[in-house]
Amino acid sequence: MLLQLQDIEKRFGGVTALRAGNLSVSAGEVHLLLGENGAGKSTLMKIVAGIVERDSGRMIWNGSEVFLRAPAEASAIGIAMVNQESLLAPHLTVAENIFLGGEPRSATGWINRRGIADQARRLIAQYNFPLDADWRVDRLSPAGRQMVEICRAIQHGSSLLIFDEPTSSLSDAETQQVFRIVRDLKARQMGIIYITHRMDELRAIGDRVTVLRDGGTVYTGNLADISTDQLIRHMVGREVAQIYQREHLPPGPVALETRGLSVTKSKLKDISLTLRKGEITGMAGLIGAGRTELCRAIFGVDPIDSGEVLVYGKRANIRSPRDAVKAGIALVTEDRQISGLALRLSIAANVTMANVERISRIGILNLTEQNRLSSELGQRMRLRAASPAQLAGTLSGGNQQKVVIAKWLFREAGIFLFDEPTRGIDIGAKAEVFELMSELARSGAAILMVSSELPELLHVADRIVVMRQGRISGELMRGCTQEEIMKLAVMDAAA
Repeated sequence: MLLQLQDIEKRFGGVTALRAGNLSVSAGEVHLLLGENGAGKSTLMKIVAGIVERDSGRMIWNGSEVFLRAPAEASAIGIAMVNQESLLAPHLTVAENIFLGGEPRSATGWINRRGIADQARRLIAQYNFPLDADWRVDRLSPAGRQMVEICRAIQHGSSLLIFDEPTSSLSDAETQQVFRIVRDLKARQMGIIYITHRMDELRAIGDRVTVLRDGGTVYTGNLADISTDQLIRHMVGREVAQIYQREHLPPGPVALETRGLSVTKSKLKDISLTLRKGEITGMAGLIGAGRTELCRAIFGVDPIDSGEVLVYGKRANIRSPRDAVKAGIALVTEDRQISGLALRLSIAANVTMANVERISRIGILNLTEQNRLSSELGQRMRLRAASPAQLAGTLSGGNQQKVVIAKWLFREAGIFLFDEPTRGIDIGAKAEVFELMSELARSGAAILMVSSELPELLHVADRIVVMRQGRISGELMRGCTQEEIMKLAVMDAAA
């Protein structure tokens, strides 16, 4: 046994973040840590990594109780954390980042750069990382940067690694690379704590699992002894069927139509698609099939080379996102932190930015009205935030997604393009996003939902359009199977 956490408690002011955190990890084990945002996972792991000090409870490391007050103390005993967001120096090489802060030096005190490169190459070769010691980190993919972080932890002699959402922004191929490395580390008797929201990952790498809810441990056991549906019930306190529950209504008239839409830049070819009021149209396809590119083209981000877009039966001349917004189209992007939100602005500013005319007169914002209206929308969407003045960048992923949706509700859009709306958010937040989408459909909105999560599409969508290599390869109605979707996703569109 490497680590035991017994009844860990932590309070921040009057808020209890942890009330009974219990977890144990053995050498050669991948221990999954699950829970909604706010359940206490991050706080518990920050205590283990020495970032936050516990208020009470016991932390036992290799049989002895420890109290860590700084990350350096955790690193010294063999605990390292691989963060979701890279903490590397982008202008330095892979080798320089691996040894950053602990560079080998000559007798005169000079950094031994040749020694750094040689040791890094040996480490990379030993673990078969797809890296080169001389590569600059700013040219690496997200998966590559995470591998450099893993190399740093190994080089420092860590025996316990904490992975915080390591695959949330990775492709399937990059995810498989991370899985291979995790399995290799496990085989070398390293202990692994693995935090994820992606339920499809669990069986690929996990041995045991701990679930936190409302600051306390509610389940610990072998992964083989519990079903995924039971895990979700422990996480959110309700059945899976309730998460995806939706009333499917007959669709209304066509709200948006594309006819022969083609974009040379993104290899979209002859896309003809209809979105109806009151309907959620799902869109499936492999990475690179053109789903995001289609959303960008409809929203005016990428220019259309041929074909047309009709909004409520009339041809729309959409040459920019501004034109799309005026036509009543909203895009909820897959990268909400980059193109969906202004992270350094308040919730109120983000909610109202797409329709500032509504709260301004002669160019002057009515800040009281801005706060009032954004607060009303926040209550409607069950946004968990201190106030409308809270910065958007400080919110959890699920609450950030709610702010993005609220922005378009404030604009009173009628056509919604949701691109991977549940990426990187926990199962409870997913349920709330699905409920919001269902409410929009009931109110008459037309929705396109792009998702790589086929179970989500099968539960939520009224019909599913499948893309392959820039074309629509087929359409399936509600009640279809994952096998039917995948067949269309990999077959030739002309077949």
